[in-house]
Amino acid sequence: MRKRLSTFLFGKPLKDSDLKHEKLNVLWGVSTFSSDTISTVSYAGEEILLVLIPVLGTAAYGVFVPVIAALIVLLALLVIGYRQMIDVYPRGGGAYTVAMENLGKLPGLIAGSSLIFEYVMAVAVSVSAAAAAITSAIPAAEPYKSWIAILLIALLSWGHLRGTRESSVIFGIPTYLFVLTMLILIGVGFVRWVTGGYVPLQVPAVPDSRREAMTVVLFRAFASGCTAIAGVESVSNGVSSFREPAQKTAKNVLLTMAVIVSVIFLGTGILISLYHITPSPYETMISQLARTVFGIGSPMYYVAQVMTVLILILAANTAFADLPHLMAMMAHDGYLPSRFITRGTRLNYTNGILFMFLSASLLVFSFHANQHELLPLFASVIFISFFLHQLGMLRYWWRARAHLWQPKALLCCVTLAVISITLVTLLWSSFLAGSWVVLLGISVLTVLMTVIARHYDHVHRELVLRSDAEVRAMLSSTHSGKAILPMRSINRAFIKAYNCAKDMGFTQIELFYIGSSEAEAAAIRDQLRRSGITEQFVSVITEYRDTEDILIHHIEAEERKLARHEHLTVLIPNLVTMNPIKQYLHNETSRILLSRMARHRYVYVFQVPYLFR
Repeated sequence: MRKRLSTFLFGKPLKDSDLKHEKLNVLWGVSTFSSDTISTVSYAGEEILLVLIPVLGTAAYGVFVPVIAALIVLLALLVIGYRQMIDVYPRGGGAYTVAMENLGKLPGLIAGSSLIFEYVMAVAVSVSAAAAAITSAIPAAEPYKSWIAILLIALLSWGHLRGTRESSVIFGIPTYLFVLTMLILIGVGFVRWVTGGYVPLQVPAVPDSRREAMTVVLFRAFASGCTAIAGVESVSNGVSSFREPAQKTAKNVLLTMAVIVSVIFLGTGILISLYHITPSPYETMISQLARTVFGIGSPMYYVAQVMTVLILILAANTAFADLPHLMAMMAHDGYLPSRFITRGTRLNYTNGILFMFLSASLLVFSFHANQHELLPLFASVIFISFFLHQLGMLRYWWRARAHLWQPKALLCCVTLAVISITLVTLLWSSFLAGSWVVLLGISVLTVLMTVIARHYDHVHRELVLRSDAEVRAMLSSTHSGKAILPMRSINRAFIKAYNCAKDMGFTQIELFYIGSSEAEAAAIRDQLRRSGITEQFVSVITEYRDTEDILIHHIEAEERKLARHEHLTVLIPNLVTMNPIKQYLHNETSRILLSRMARHRYVYVFQVPYLFR
């Protein structure tokens, strides 16, 4: 029943050989790894004007498109840099891999921590914005905004638990419908402006007294609009998810994504300037633009709104697709628990998906699904990974000095300068608004990963056998040792455990009895003798019902008597029933003993099951 339910919910299990069929081509790769970046065009322009209009008034429209153009230039620089990175690091990993190999362990862990935070926050921001759009249409749902956002995260988790290819199809179609809708909006908007003889209001010149302040405002507006390039590194982090040749496919996905974002962002930005769309707390600018272009009550207006809501929901798809791959890579390097490497029945990284669900849900619940409070944190963490990536690539070109390394290094310098100024601006303007939380979280996660790596390194040193001679020495000096068989009475379960000890070849078997009276112990000793069981019988009488403590102290005392390479084995009769509820009515001693003896290196504890119906 459990297997059938799992198959119904998540699909039938896939074989390892089916992994190649789960790889993505350019078509589905764009929708899977770029929906986050594509969705930002629905609110990035609004973030820019929210900074410009309070200071510049209607003059803001005169610099709005140039700011967007500057962001597109930065996007192009990043795309070129990440395409070069894919050639150099086909394994993927993005800023984590680049920083780790070129800047060192600590910068690499900081980059990895920032990427983990970025992906989790991308999900939280996207679903919060989608929940806000839903509650705007249905005001009665406002008290349940956080739960709506968490439900959306659960649906995304379910889609990815069904497998990479199925999730790309589920989430890919709405992504392309949004792109098509935006292109129609841009096309119709320009046609109506040209044919309708629309004349925009004259934009007043900026007074000389405000030009100095305008420079600061432009930097802040540019930094606020940088959410439009969120998720650019996702493709480079997920190279292993693409069909062969994976590098070429990943580079084509990256280029296609950049073209789509540039066209839609620039097109909608120009229309917003031409139609003088103003940010409003009651209606998004994309909604206002669609209403102006298509007309109030037009079916296309509602199509545009529905597609915008869907793309905001699906924006989290990129992070869901990429974070599990990144965490698997970091776990393989020993900086995260190894359970993140394991693939599920659908060949996905199940633990990474569940981690995303839990952490993003906690973040949404903590911030009450308020995307405006999350956006400053999100923007800051994006540029931390960008900074470390560009710095690492600059170091790589300087050391490698490969073909045409000078122009590539120069490109890195230019991009690094822009990113550095933007990062400082973001941290300065939003530190008290929440950026300090991001910096603290990245620091804590970096320290935690360092502790995990130290633990795995210690385990490796402890377990590794350094030579064949050492293996032979351990094998030749190890013998069967002594077995302890705890007992309460002579019954079928005890006889099965006793026979198991005999079959395993133990030459010393101790029957250890704990009771409340000497008479009971004497009766069991006589029954053993009559049954022909002549092994050593040890009894302890207690009136304090401390059975487990007495047994554990006895085992520890016997362990201290062991010589080098000797071991002690404890065989515990274990009653097994087919009813899982009834199972908890038995074997309390064995569960306690297994838990406490796990810390003893030379004590082996085995359960000998006896099935009864």
